[in-house]
Amino acid sequence: MDDRRHIGTVLVATDFSEGSERAIEWATEVARAHGARIVLAHGLLPIGPMVAAPEAIPVPPEIYEEDRKRCAAELVKRAESLRAGGARVETHLGEGMPSRVIVDAADKLGADLVVAGTRGQTGWRRVFLGSTAAEIVRGARCPVLTVHPEHVRSNQPIQHILVPTDYSEDAMQALRAAVGILAPAAAGARVTLLHAFRLQAGAVYPWAASTLAYRANELARESVERLEQIAEPIRRLGFDVQTTAREGYPPQVIDEEASRLRVDLIAMGTHGRSGLKRLVLGSVAERILPNAPCPVVTVHTEEKR
Repeated sequence: MDDRRHIGTVLVATDFSEGSERAIEWATEVARAHGARIVLAHGLLPIGPMVAAPEAIPVPPEIYEEDRKRCAAELVKRAESLRAGGARVETHLGEGMPSRVIVDAADKLGADLVVAGTRGQTGWRRVFLGSTAAEIVRGARCPVLTVHPEHVRSNQPIQHILVPTDYSEDAMQALRAAVGILAPAAAGARVTLLHAFRLQAGAVYPWAASTLAYRANELARESVERLEQIAEPIRRLGFDVQTTAREGYPPQVIDEEASRLRVDLIAMGTHGRSGLKRLVLGSVAERILPNAPCPVVTVHTEEKR
């Protein structure tokens, strides 16, 4: 599996909050490693009310225009700062629902990775990335890296990614994204493949605890054998690949392993859905994203019709 894809464009969703400042830092690291351009993007809600209601009060045009100019200036300010450090940077200011502005910009500009902060500012003038990030993950056609305010970048490059897998196509897409991000550092890069499994939840077993422990160990061994089959082609690309399988509640196992290994990123698949089904990301991703100990790269495959 040779998926060392070149990342040429990294688009960053920013609302000028602390979360999006962290997102810019992580995006800059990825862009530096790949020699990619950075696009700083902001979505400005339109002047009219988003939902028609008798009590809705329209924003005066002069106030909206003042805010638009201020947002444009904020984008330019951050772009100039990044350019001073040697980055190639462009800006994009769009009008509409913030998540749609970001997803549309990513499509139009051919972004290979979208980076979004969480816990953004609220109010009609701001991209509320705390809620918008999930919508971007659902809608983006490319991988999305979500970053919390506490995910401060270290001075070290991204070198270790944890990839939880259930062997689905979504998980394989996440693995490909991880390999692509790590490609420039292949010689020293590490990928840890993790499979978390559970004995049937809520079942009343007639067997002794020792029998259950034996079965868990047996499942772990079988899982590692399967993980090794996935790992071998990646090792041939020059990556250090470790495999591990653990019994337990998957979100908890993923969180614990990410913290124990001190990984730089978690890469995981989500379920790309259309219509009402698209309101959810998939139970594991939905539980990992809000409290992950490090940034999370999410990738989904579109539902076949």
